Amino acid sequence: MTNVLLSEDIGAVRRLTMNRPDKLNALNNELTAALLDGLLAADAASHINAVILTATGRGFCVGADVTEFKDMTANNPDIALARGALTTKLHAAFVQISVPVICAINGFAVGGGCGIAVAGDMAIACESAKFGYPEVKRGAVAAVVMSNLVRHVGRKMAYELVALGEHFSAEEARKLGLINRVVPDERLQAEALGIAQRIADGERHAQRATKRLFHRVADMKLLDALEIGRDANMIMRSYTIRGTAKAN
Repeated sequence: MTNVLLSEDIGAVRRLTMNRPDKLNALNNELTAALLDGLLAADAASHINAVILTATGRGFCVGADVTEFKDMTANNPDIALARGALTTKLHAAFVQISVPVICAINGFAVGGGCGIAVAGDMAIACESAKFGYPEVKRGAVAAVVMSNLVRHVGRKMAYELVALGEHFSAEEARKLGLINRVVPDERLQAEALGIAQRIADGERHAQRATKRLFHRVADMKLLDALEIGRDANMIMRSYTIRGTAKAN
């Protein structure tokens, strides 16, 4: 793991910590790639059953590191395309991996950083955290993050957030359904770890199957989702029965 992303295993929980505090953990190519690799590695680790994603300093993540944009000009379209592909892969990974991810949001989470903050399966924020999608105020578009935002808060509210580009509090984020809980600043890491450990203590296959099923059915039509749920139910019942039989 590179210095921009720290990794620590606490039993069956892996804590990934973004570590560019002087840049408020802005996403440059190095950090973006490290996050993607870190999530995939955690998913592949046989002893890891839950992941916490957090950050050092007073900012969780303030989005893209705009100092890299100088190289993304019309004369270098491949650089911009590669960066867009990397960013998309990172956001997709949160859903594609089977290990549950809890985001512990310790400060500013804006732009692409807000997208990362709400991409996890659960999200907990400290009381002082600030959220927002200010891209439009900078002459840009909240592009990759918009799809996930719409799925969380609905069409009207999602448009308001990206069109006005205003900051909002952790409590407002909770009311919008973007995050699960708001806790005192000094309790953030302990709360996130407690939740992650409770998830990690669950049966590994059941937890991972629950996440996979959740993301498959979340945006499906009801009857199609019920069919997939039935199939998953039959598989898990068969697995449980076989496991019980073996135990006996």
